[in-house]
Amino acid sequence: MNTKSLVRFAAVAAFALAPGLADAHTGLGHVDGFAHGFAHPLGGLDHVLAMVMVGLFAAQLGGRARWLVPASFLAAMVAGGALGFAGVGVPFVELGIGLSIVVLGGVVAFNLQAGVTVAMALVGFFAVFHGYAHGAEMPESASGLAYGAGFALATALLHAAGLGVGLALDGKAGARRAMVVRSIGALVAFAGIGVVTGLV
Repeated sequence: MNTKSLVRFAAVAAFALAPGLADAHTGLGHVDGFAHGFAHPLGGLDHVLAMVMVGLFAAQLGGRARWLVPASFLAAMVAGGALGFAGVGVPFVELGIGLSIVVLGGVVAFNLQAGVTVAMALVGFFAVFHGYAHGAEMPESASGLAYGAGFALATALLHAAGLGVGLALDGKAGARRAMVVRSIGALVAFAGIGVVTGLV
């Protein structure tokens, strides 16, 4: 898939997600299975910010990282979701989610040029906490497979939105693009500090 196709896909994803952000957790419509799983990641600013940062981080790294980094997040998130669904204890889940926003926003702000394996490990570590929260909060009446597919798809679309923003800015003047992307990362990192300290 070329850069223009990725940007178009991300734009479509952003438009598709907009109604979900407005309707998440309203109690309207189906609240179990796929629909609930899809809405869950969109209902919290912490999830949205971290997942978009994964896509933006992948765009900064370029090359194979554009798909390997988001894919590693998805795989680790599903594993974390299974732990949450099974009731296995994972400590510091909320702190891990909050710190994921700070760290992922920070790596984008500082344009950290990590190796692909390091980047995959970093996002995978934080993905376990996000996945655990999704799995632990799954309604008892929901189908685990359908619910998991829903939150995985929503997450992939959020990654695509971040990746699309990064790729769209990649075509702009170098210094200005870098400043815009790094500023977005810095704002997200500060929002993460607010989440961790309870101010947001």
